[in-house]
Amino acid sequence: MEAVQSPIIPVVGELIKNNPGTISLGQGVVAYAPPPEAIEILSKFLAEPTNHLYKAVEGIPPLLTAITEKLQTFNSIEINTDNCIVVTAGSNMGFLNAILAITNIGDEIILNTPYYFNHEMAITMAGCHPVLVGTDESYQLRPDAIAQAITPKTKAIVTISPNNPTGVVYSQAALQAVNQICRDRGIYHISDEAYEYFTYNGVKHTSPSAFPNSSEYTISLYSLSKAYGFASWRIGYMVIPKHLFVAVKKVQDTNVICPPVVSQYAALGALQAKPDYLRNNITAIAQVRELVIDSLQSLEGLCKIAAADGAFYFFLKVNTELEAFELVKRLIEEHQVAVIPGTTFGMHQGCYLRVAYGALQKQTAKEGIERLVRGLQKIVNS
Repeated sequence: MEAVQSPIIPVVGELIKNNPGTISLGQGVVAYAPPPEAIEILSKFLAEPTNHLYKAVEGIPPLLTAITEKLQTFNSIEINTDNCIVVTAGSNMGFLNAILAITNIGDEIILNTPYYFNHEMAITMAGCHPVLVGTDESYQLRPDAIAQAITPKTKAIVTISPNNPTGVVYSQAALQAVNQICRDRGIYHISDEAYEYFTYNGVKHTSPSAFPNSSEYTISLYSLSKAYGFASWRIGYMVIPKHLFVAVKKVQDTNVICPPVVSQYAALGALQAKPDYLRNNITAIAQVRELVIDSLQSLEGLCKIAAADGAFYFFLKVNTELEAFELVKRLIEEHQVAVIPGTTFGMHQGCYLRVAYGALQKQTAKEGIERLVRGLQKIVNS
């Protein structure tokens, strides 16, 4: 455990608490509440006394049915004899389930940098080794470099699209190239799709589990935390090869026994929400995104900001000799705006910041970004 990095969000949270009035562009959550359908269905949970007992490790049947339909309509993934669904207490649990199910101690998992910090932490906790492969200047995948990083110890390649922390969306061609590498080398493709609904400018989300004949080596992870305002309810799910079902159930039964049943009911209600729930909320985030883009343009020369057509993040490379956490600390203490340092995501060469805008209403986001711009201009130019 000493080798595992400490989560940065609570550290930044403490700084925010000590500097009242700080606007947080830190944590990756949305501002809006769950749909009413998620709350209304809870009376059904409460009406059945047996719901207070343990339920199936892999999830309650009505939710599995609803997820099957969602996967077919939105992701073009068919649940068949080669794959299956396991409901999890969030997609972080799904990732840890997968790592523990497919690895031996000392095995390697390929992460593309910048990586999602909880992935790197889970791999290290499992006694395995993250192998880091840099993305290109636009934070897009480099399939050739990924292929070259594979060794006899490699068990999986992880992709996150839309991406946390960069907001980029990987092309279908790039994801297919990685998926083909996994097929050819006999390893798994772990695809984290927590931000699947958050794409802009007509960009489409691609699910590798939808590729023909990919079921036996593709593991896909999903979450209700973001799209349905469900962060604390802790519900996600995974689509896994059928041959991993017993191993994943062993992990999940040991860790949580079954996902919280009350949250599974809420998830079942959420998946029945009217289409305009997601559409309207994501449209509102897209409008905030435009405000952020407009404000960030004035940082040209001070920062490099890659185009990002997904999630609700921008990843800034700041032209400064300052260490990233020191810059974050000064932005909070001197300018009352919080972001997350890039070191958390494995970016140690240079000064990087993750800016999250999903949790804020328009006016607050505008003020927060303006504080960030003023702060960077003053600190970097001083």
